[in-house]
Formats: sequence, C-alpha cells, structure tokens
Amino acid sequence: MIITLAGKPGSGKSTIAKLLAEKLKLKHYSTGDFMRQMAKERGMTLEELSKIAETDKSIDEELDERQRQFGKKENGFVIDGRLAWHFIPHSVKIFLECSPEVSAKRIFSDKSHFRKSTEKQVADINEVIEKIKFRMGSENKRYRKLYGIEQYDHKNYDLVIDTSSKTKDEIIKCILDFLEKGKVYK
Repeated sequence: MIITLAGKPGSGKSTIAKLLAEKLKLKHYSTGDFMRQMAKERGMTLEELSKIAETDKSIDEELDERQRQFGKKENGFVIDGRLAWHFIPHSVKIFLECSPEVSAKRIFSDKSHFRKSTEKQVADINEVIEKIKFRMGSENKRYRKLYGIEQYDHKNYDLVIDTSSKTKDEIIKCILDFLEKGKVYK
C-alpha cells in the first residue's frame, strides 16, 4: 500500500505521515525534507529556493522524478508531499485541511520549523500567516504553470480531513477507519 499525504502548511502532514507509517509499519518519505536538503546543498533558504523554482523548472522536476521513482519501484510507504498524489496516482490520496489561524499557530509554536527552512525566527503570528500565504501562492503559481493542477482542490483526494480541531490520535483513527472500512471524513 502506498499512501500520499498532502495538505496545507501546518495541517500536520509530516507529523501524521510519520505516525501513520509507524502505525502501519511502512517506510516514510517527505518531499519537504527533499526540498530543504536541496536548499541546504545550494546554500540558501527554502523561500529562496521556492522563488527560484518559480522560473527554474529543474528544481520541481528533480523532486517530481524522485516521487515518481518511489511510486514505480517501491511499495509499502507513506509519503507527505503537496503533489505526491499527482506523481503516484495509484496511491491512497489523503488531504489534510486546516484553518489559517490554526495553521499559523502550529507553525509559530514549532520553533524548529522556520529554523529548518530560513535559519531565522519569525516575529509573530501575522508574519507566519504572511509566509504561509507567500509559500502557498508561490506553489500554486508553479503547479498551475507546470502541471495545470490545483493541489488544494479536494476532488483530487480519496479522503479529506480538517485537522483544525482534531488531535493526532483522532486524525490517525480517521485514516485507519477509512483504510479499513472505507469511511469518509470531511
């Protein structure tokens, strides 16, 4: 079984993907980790790499090809990535929704989040909201141009869960119920 987990920033993609992989005894991969590694290798921040990726399609192509290869060569993994569902179409596609306020609070409270990507701390929640908007806008622009897709369109997914008011355990239960019984949660 291959499970692709997409969602808005701060929705819990990475956390849930790791927990789900552990629970199902599957490998875990993260395209966010791949991109952060690419930025580090180039000596730049994630935001700088994202901005460059708007005009340099080789960055997305490298990430995309890595995902395609995992989908072709491996079975039995969970991958969190905004477009993993698109590059591994035979996967179980899950989307984690989250309100902007909750998303910003989660990211702001995770002090390591911006250190991983920008090497600097953010001042307040409003700055986090602006960074999220920038990131989502940048990605939307790239994905629409490169693939003609909208990654936030719920129609692309088998299961959509709003994580704004759910605990990690509740989210995992929703996913496991869906996998086992075909229940649908919104």
